[in-house]
Parts: sequence; C-alpha cells; structure tokens
Amino acid sequence: MNLLFIGFLLIVAGFIVIFLGFLIGFLKGEGKSEGGGIILIGPFPIVWGSNSRIATIMLIATLIIMITILIFMMGGFIEW
Repeated sequence: MNLLFIGFLLIVAGFIVIFLGFLIGFLKGEGKSEGGGIILIGPFPIVWGSNSRIATIMLIATLIIMITILIFMMGGFIEW
C-alpha cells in the first residue's frame, strides 16, 4: 500500500467517525450536549470547553498531540 492510499483511508475513516458521532447523538435524543476544541498555532495551544471537565480533557488531548508531534519530529534525528 502506498502512503497516498493510507492517507486517503484515514481521512475517510475520520469522516465516518464524525458522522457516526452525530448520528448517535441525534438518535439518543438527549437535550444536554457538551463540547470542546483545540486550536494549535505553532507551539501555542488554544483550548476551550463547555465546562471544566471537557476543558481538562481537551488539555490532556493537546498534550498527547504535542508529544506525538515532538516524537515524530525527533524521529529523523534519533536512530532507534
């Protein structure tokens, strides 16, 4: 498999997961909704959430993303 095909599959999988999330939320029919988000501008994260629990989860997700990016960036310099 080439990388282009794998990248395309990851994008399609992401859309499917988002669609399923909306579908499950819609079918559940609960009136309460929580959400949050992350914007990474270089090394500076902007994190928000509808309450403190969601904001904390987004902050942890930001740390995981930044550590993963750092590992991939250092991968070219470190020989395993």
